[in-house]
Amino acid sequence: MHPLENWPRELTLRPKAEYLALQTVRKQQLSTDWKKLYDTRAGVEGTLSQGIGTLGLRQARYIGLVKVRLQHLLTAVALNVVRMVAWLHGRTHAKTRISRFAALAPDPV
Repeated sequence: MHPLENWPRELTLRPKAEYLALQTVRKQQLSTDWKKLYDTRAGVEGTLSQGIGTLGLRQARYIGLVKVRLQHLLTAVALNVVRMVAWLHGRTHAKTRISRFAALAPDPV
């Protein structure tokens, strides 16, 4: 038995203004302009993720702005080299993972 199985469920009711604002933003997210903007963000997030996971971008190794800036520049160069080598070898970008729950949802019409 799961430890949270017997806990009561909670329903969150937002104030009307907050609810309407959320609905407005959700409608905007269906537009092609918003999707183009989000595609840009997804590319930036992927770059940051690759830099953090592969090249240790989360922490600076040095003290001082000049040295940290140099580290960032060299990290960017290394990231570009890694991507160029992958491109030359014909490796494609990773597909976005779809959770098992999301995979059960019917395709939008």
